[in-house]
Amino acid sequence: MTEEFLINFTPQETRVALLQQGIVQELHVERTNGRGIVGNIYLGRVVRVLPGMQSAFIDIGLERTAFLHVADIWGSRQNGGGHDSPRPIERILSEGQQLTVQVLKDPIGTKGARLSTQISLAGRLLVYLPQEKHIGISQRIENEEAREQLRSRIQGLLPSDEAGGFIARTMAETADDAELANDVGYLRRLWSEIVHRGQTAAAPAMLHHDLTLAQRLLRDLVSHETTRIVIDSRENFQKLSAFAQEYMPQLLSLLSHYNGERPLFDLHGVEDELQRALARRVDLKSGGYLIFDQTEALTTIDVNTGGFVGSRNFDDTIFKTNLEAAQTIARQLRLRNLGGIIIVDFIDMESQEHRDAVLAEFNKALSRDHTRITVNGFTALGLVEMTRKRTRESLAHILCELCPACGGRGEVRTARTVAYEILRELLREARQFSAREFRILASTAVIDLFLDEESRSLAMLSDFIGKPISLHAEAGYGQEQYDIVLL
Repeated sequence: MTEEFLINFTPQETRVALLQQGIVQELHVERTNGRGIVGNIYLGRVVRVLPGMQSAFIDIGLERTAFLHVADIWGSRQNGGGHDSPRPIERILSEGQQLTVQVLKDPIGTKGARLSTQISLAGRLLVYLPQEKHIGISQRIENEEAREQLRSRIQGLLPSDEAGGFIARTMAETADDAELANDVGYLRRLWSEIVHRGQTAAAPAMLHHDLTLAQRLLRDLVSHETTRIVIDSRENFQKLSAFAQEYMPQLLSLLSHYNGERPLFDLHGVEDELQRALARRVDLKSGGYLIFDQTEALTTIDVNTGGFVGSRNFDDTIFKTNLEAAQTIARQLRLRNLGGIIIVDFIDMESQEHRDAVLAEFNKALSRDHTRITVNGFTALGLVEMTRKRTRESLAHILCELCPACGGRGEVRTARTVAYEILRELLREARQFSAREFRILASTAVIDLFLDEESRSLAMLSDFIGKPISLHAEAGYGQEQYDIVLL
């Protein structure tokens, strides 16, 4: 399957779209003032050790302290790396201690960054593990003979007296020895620079910043199926070309500069796809639709037949809708960068054969995802439980914020509900305070209700408290917003 990348640069943000067969499959956004910190290395200071949680809070210079669990501390196990249980964290760390840490997960929502003391530096072909000694091979290289050959080739490139281990990435399988040696040299130099900074810095301090989004694209996402990388900024085209020339010259021929009149993302329909990826409802071509609900704990996806009636019978209609939904959900997970626990509520199917076919189609569609995914199949309630590794914020969390009117609930109280709440509040105020007059400031919808259908209720309350009540519509108020002024 051929693929291409489109990169849109502005001074404020970088946006990357992955197209496969001309269809947008992934969207990545990185803002200049909010770059992700996954992969960054810091010299941190232990702020607090929590024996009950076997964790510690580490100050790495961010707004919130970061989180380090004992399982993510290198050498914390009794035998230094076996399968024994970790030593208690209070015997490893103490408050005020300085240590070098790497970010595993960005701060998400109210949670601080997740850290590890096991450092890894990614190159295009290899991942360098300065604290390890072994050579590992990517699990995606399945042929055992090819794995052993690659391990021997890498071993032959390493000086016997130098510490550090490597993991071969999938792309290393087709690389020659010169390319592997270049990666080894680059990663060792990078680690030496980080160690030197750590020796001269005072915690908290950043020792290493991971690559920009566009650079990570060249390092991590480009594959043998990539046919071109289109960049709409001449300055950044030149910067990326220089980066590729130094670290991955084989990719230079894929880079091209777009200078057309029409915006690059508009030309390929990416802007429209971006808007659809932020919507709660996604329509299927058959007439069915999906509903996405994202919460802090998990994401739920509901499949509905909608207006699709099928051509044969109801079971056939359900089966076809679920098959289409399986493909669309897999694509939407990538587009929206949804992670964590995901629950999919396919339309109930009586046939076990249909359930197996839908699950097989779903797994096939998910296999194209770069992110690690686990699918547990159908539960007793007919739901599909799955997880998708989450390291960065979802697209919605980057581009959107909670609705100021509903606070993220997705709904607001009716004008009548607010009106009745105001009447109760007026009664409380009248019992507590002595005022000449009470004035209600509220939205136009609530004031209109008091002037019409609820005018009698307002008059009765005015008579009961023995004070006049006046009304004032505030155009800037949301439907739930109101104030009671004592005059």
